[in-house]
Amino acid sequence: MTVAIDRATGKRRGDRTPRPGLGRRLKDGYRKHWYAYAMIAPVAVVIGVLVLYPLGYGLYLTLTDANSLNSARTIGVNEIEATYKFVGLDNYADILWGPTAYDRFWSHFIWTIVWTAVCVGLHFFIGLGLALLLNQKLRGRTFYRLILVLPWAVPTFVTVFGWRFMLADEGIINSALDWLHLPTPAWLEDTFWQRFSAIMVNTWCGVPFMMVSLLGGLQSIDNSLYEAAEMDGASAWQQFRYVTLPGLRSVSSTVVLLGIIWTFNQFAVIFLLFGNTAPEAQILVTWAYQLGFGQQPRDFAQSAAYGILLLAILIVFTSFYRRWLNRNEQQLAI
Repeated sequence: MTVAIDRATGKRRGDRTPRPGLGRRLKDGYRKHWYAYAMIAPVAVVIGVLVLYPLGYGLYLTLTDANSLNSARTIGVNEIEATYKFVGLDNYADILWGPTAYDRFWSHFIWTIVWTAVCVGLHFFIGLGLALLLNQKLRGRTFYRLILVLPWAVPTFVTVFGWRFMLADEGIINSALDWLHLPTPAWLEDTFWQRFSAIMVNTWCGVPFMMVSLLGGLQSIDNSLYEAAEMDGASAWQQFRYVTLPGLRSVSSTVVLLGIIWTFNQFAVIFLLFGNTAPEAQILVTWAYQLGFGQQPRDFAQSAAYGILLLAILIVFTSFYRRWLNRNEQQLAI
């Protein structure tokens, strides 16, 4: 066997060049991409200050017994130093397996899962139906689009307060039901109707985003696919199943994931609709707020632990969701 040797360098052809060290690679990368680093530096600083530092400090608090009584605070001219202690993983153990774990965590966790699944399901199916309708050639289609997008354009607190006034005992909804001689539910007092009201209001707020996203996906589907399916004798349902749904797969998978994350952490609707008056309707994020800011003494450590658990749940779900989507796409490609 002959080995070719480069006469200029004396090295055999095919020999690997030694990989430079980490410091050299960083130096070469900075020299080559310094402009890109300069452009992203302000964003990195802002993210570090607004996201990474609070996240790191919150993680630290979960390992302590910090509350409003033993944290550093200033009363008048007196500065009181912090006296909380390091307790390790005791907060997580108490939340997940403590004597009040079901009442304080698992019941809210189950309701949060139900809340997220029902709301996102309603967002998707109602939004898809409206998108299919607005994708047709209708007279006044632009006007209908404007009207249907309004609930999304109006600030959330305005929408929720409007619904709160309408759902009050003497509000317009109960007045209309009473005029029709129908039962008037206690929308804001009874546990079942509190949850029903929360889902209804959140659906009202979330459908327009789903509708607009899916409408954009529908308009990106090539019309020639529908023409070919029609020439092959496909019915309307078959066109929807084999052309529309596959064409919406990339858009729908993204907006559903975003909808799940937003709904799982939907603080505004629950808090503005009920405040602290509906303990059974609180989802995990509002319950964490209740522990940290809505009671005395305020339990900063437990509230931060809830936040870290919420983040962990969403990270795990997102990773499994993306793997499931990738596996389905690979199977469809085969």
